[in-house]
Amino acid sequence: MIAAALLVAAAAPALAEAPRFDLPIACTLGVDCFVQNHVDADPGPRAADFGCLQRTYDGHKGIDIRIPDDAAMRHGVAVLAAADGTVLRLRDGMDDSSVRNGGKPDIEGRECGNGLVIDHGEGWTTQYCHLKKDSIVVEPGDKVARGAKLGEVGLSGRTAFPHVHLGIRKDDAIIDPMTGAATASGSRCGVERHPLWSPAVDSAIARQDVSLLNAGFAAGAVSMKAIDEGSAAISAGSTDMPALVFYARVTWLRAGDVMALTLDGPDGREIVADVAERVSRLKAQMMRFAGKRRPAQGWEPGRYTARLRVLRGADTVLETEHGIELR
Repeated sequence: MIAAALLVAAAAPALAEAPRFDLPIACTLGVDCFVQNHVDADPGPRAADFGCLQRTYDGHKGIDIRIPDDAAMRHGVAVLAAADGTVLRLRDGMDDSSVRNGGKPDIEGRECGNGLVIDHGEGWTTQYCHLKKDSIVVEPGDKVARGAKLGEVGLSGRTAFPHVHLGIRKDDAIIDPMTGAATASGSRCGVERHPLWSPAVDSAIARQDVSLLNAGFAAGAVSMKAIDEGSAAISAGSTDMPALVFYARVTWLRAGDVMALTLDGPDGREIVADVAERVSRLKAQMMRFAGKRRPAQGWEPGRYTARLRVLRGADTVLETEHGIELR
């Protein structure tokens, strides 16, 4: 989300001296963390990421790497130094609270939440935002090595989901790590890429498309709030449960994509057949569920299987299967 600058110094970009940056979070991209927003590469009023898709929002100054839900945040996911450097300044002590929740206190001027800035030399800095309250383990002046723990992913500042915002600057110019280009220089999307990531990280980010954030079974209707809190899913069920529902939440569906859910019984017969929805516009995230109320005689005991498919034209861009035992 929006990250207010923690005040970095100024001069002109000299990208040839750029360090190579690693992932600023202890996770596996596409498995337990996901890029939610890229740097806005369009200096005008529209928003576009490095690939000319709208996987960002207007004026976004960094890259947002999210974790699946609040339950993962409570468990603890480390924020890591993306490169060697020295801690310049930090802020901690702000509460973790989504902007979707009512009554969030005024955070003007502190939109970054709990965060810090690291100096990498030659005018290069990184900024880390939205860390968990009281999780920062470094102090100003500390020298940190690439991959060192800085704190944990949180919900502080102006954010709607737990993530770390990484902003990269050269002499106060915002740099898109996917291209190496300074966004204030009039660059547009689709420029020749000179990524600042290490090769493995760049490859993982560049190939990420539609991603599965959450999927599971529930005993009734599912809300986004319950998914975020980690209270929606059940790991097993009984034959007298009131309903059997499968839900899935995915990121970055494009207009025309189709999200389809099916649910099969222990004998392989379809209980819910291809509940599908065609997406009318780009969706940063989308949740759907499908299910059935308990039959009069109760559920047949055994393993129930649900499938999610995301179709893009003739191609299947995401497919996953999940099962649950009813006893």
